[in-house]
Amino acid sequence: MAASSILNLVFILSSFFFLSARARVHSYSEFVDLHSISQISIPPSPAPEAASPGYNADSVKKTSVYNVRDFGAMAWDAACEEEEPATLLVPKGFSFMVQSTIFTGPCKSAGLTFQIAGTLMPPDGPDSWPKNSSKKQWLIFYKINGMALQGGGVIDGRGEKWWNLPCKPHKGSNGKTQSGPCDSPVAIRFFMSSNLTVKGLKVKNSPQFHLRFDGCQNVHIDSLSIKAPGNSPNTDGIHIENTNNVEIYNSLISNGDDCVSIGAGCHNVDIQNITCGPSHGISIGSLGMRNSRACVTNITVTNSVIKNSDNGVRIKTWQGGSGAVNPILVDQYYCATKNCPNQTSAVYVSDILYSNIKGTYDGRSPAIHFACSDSVPCTNLTLSEVELLPAKGQFMLNPICWNAYGTMETLTIPPAFCLLEGNPETMQRSDVDQC
Repeated sequence: MAASSILNLVFILSSFFFLSARARVHSYSEFVDLHSISQISIPPSPAPEAASPGYNADSVKKTSVYNVRDFGAMAWDAACEEEEPATLLVPKGFSFMVQSTIFTGPCKSAGLTFQIAGTLMPPDGPDSWPKNSSKKQWLIFYKINGMALQGGGVIDGRGEKWWNLPCKPHKGSNGKTQSGPCDSPVAIRFFMSSNLTVKGLKVKNSPQFHLRFDGCQNVHIDSLSIKAPGNSPNTDGIHIENTNNVEIYNSLISNGDDCVSIGAGCHNVDIQNITCGPSHGISIGSLGMRNSRACVTNITVTNSVIKNSDNGVRIKTWQGGSGAVNPILVDQYYCATKNCPNQTSAVYVSDILYSNIKGTYDGRSPAIHFACSDSVPCTNLTLSEVELLPAKGQFMLNPICWNAYGTMETLTIPPAFCLLEGNPETMQRSDVDQC
């Protein structure tokens, strides 16, 4: 049996080708080569050490600006080689077609700014994608320490032709997904990077995830607008994996999947003042796929609105996995297909507070759903000031609880009398403590 791990959560709701560009301003146009790098084939190395950000007034005065129209292929290299803070500028009024590209670090200065005032877009669909280029990613930032990706510009993923591939959900004949290659690029991916700021951008219509952070630390996301149609498949707004110390603030996200999805190995994630929907809500998981162990701790959501969404705040864990995560939906029987075998090990879900959650829901499904593992119960679930009413009519289905231990600190609507009192008689502590 796979080892178990712990997720303690608090929810408080109050081959790479050169970078090419076509620039257009009114009737004037030009072709610009922004960057050319070789494929990264070395094994991933640890992210740069997270340095304490500092402020130096003298260095701000010396900031150099590298306009991609002037520096072309040398813009990134020149800015990255600057020992003083530098800015790579995508100018306002221009649209640039950019091929799959990796921006590699570390850079000499920890004060690099990637300023997007214009529009960036990839080739238009899978048929236009370069034959020898990966279809899993578009813009990749690798081993960067101390960078701001910001501006009032637009990153347009042009995802519609990717969404309509026959291997995508609901696009096959008779409503069935067809087999075949189905890779789609993530719009923006940060990998093994530290001390990052992503702010003020409009990101839309990604073929797959809009932003993804893997193996990163100290990430600040603020004032983003992320938009894709409600039926666009797998277009998560922000996905984080093995990433710590994350702040997601003051953003508007509407898409065809999770607004924010939190994967394994994430700790200290603070989400404040976001508006989410239409979407699948905010999710932790799915965790424990292929019998893996997943540890997630200290996740907080405050002062946020989730509307027109399939779920509110949700935890998804596969059977057979191990680890820990939080609606009000806990599903430890998550399965992306219809043929998942029953298994005994599970992610350990514990110490979750649902506080001051108010709203409406589709009355055809229960507002509160705790489907916990037979072998690893959910423990210490607390509901306080929860008021969920059906959007239409007055009939409310009773909450569903399975092997879920917890309490109602205040009257909950609907009342979760199905919660079990106390703690389970047996708990495999040796597995649980491994996180």
